[in-house]
Amino acid sequence: MTVKITDVARHAGVSPSTVSYALSGKRPISAETRARVEASIRELGYRPHAGARALAGSKANVLAMVVPLRAGINVPVVMRLAVSAVTAARAHDHDVLLVTQEEGEESLRRVADTALVDALIVMDVQLHDPRLPLLRTLGCPSVLVGFPADSSGLTCVDLDFRTAGELCVEHLAGLGHRAVGLIGSPPEVYVRKTAFAQRVVQGFTSAATRNGMSSTVHPCEATPAAARTVAERLLREQPALTGVVIHNEAILEPLVDAFEHLGLRIPADLSVTALCPADLADRLRVPLTSIAIPTTELGEQAVDLLMKQLDGVPVPQATLLPPRLTVRASTARRVTG
Repeated sequence: MTVKITDVARHAGVSPSTVSYALSGKRPISAETRARVEASIRELGYRPHAGARALAGSKANVLAMVVPLRAGINVPVVMRLAVSAVTAARAHDHDVLLVTQEEGEESLRRVADTALVDALIVMDVQLHDPRLPLLRTLGCPSVLVGFPADSSGLTCVDLDFRTAGELCVEHLAGLGHRAVGLIGSPPEVYVRKTAFAQRVVQGFTSAATRNGMSSTVHPCEATPAAARTVAERLLREQPALTGVVIHNEAILEPLVDAFEHLGLRIPADLSVTALCPADLADRLRVPLTSIAIPTTELGEQAVDLLMKQLDGVPVPQATLLPPRLTVRASTARRVTG
């Protein structure tokens, strides 16, 4: 059976990161701890990864970006953030290793065990993410792009998605709309309790309740056919519907087409807001009032937080980017009478 770095750590009574530091020399450890690790390595017959041996005495200068490509993920938005992180990392003389396997904590453990990366950026965070216990014990600096239900002991950065959902509804309420619907991410995103999607729903429903508005939430697969089906069901369930919030970048144009095919003019009959990249909202046939997903800023912030951790500089546990709503042609005051 192959001996892993976690086996050595357990035998020596230390964390896997301490074993990595003993092998790579990336951080100082006490002589007593080093001797205990080396004794466990000899007793178990552990053979360090070739890359780890080559890196002994030096930093890897590599960050791992853990992006499990699960069903329902909007890959173009994820890739925008990844490009931003890569660009920011290069400014710090670091490369980025993209880890896309959907293996939960096993992916994290495998990457950390190689000692080939200095730190981790973890994406597609769930409210009760199974990777969190391991992240809290790895000892490897990490930043989560997303906020789990319990973020204690972690460093997290994200758009304030709850406030973003509230802002969209408040904008529609200010225009006199009384019946609103949220067309959200694919169903599997909610089944996994992906954090950002849950926060949007929380903000949307709380703002609608606060303003005395009728509201409904509809997850939607990222296909034109699903967009047409959801648009029809939404109008069937809410005949008085005059305002919509869309949080599903892949079907913005199909939804606009579907509503217009059903006889609703935007914004004369239906006001539409969205959470999406600004350039996407701006180039649609009817430019959408929207809150931008700040992919560039998120990538830069995640890398900056990691660099500070690597330098031993204290960082805030929570960094929430404030949402900003840009009004375009898709929303208007509700006409009554």
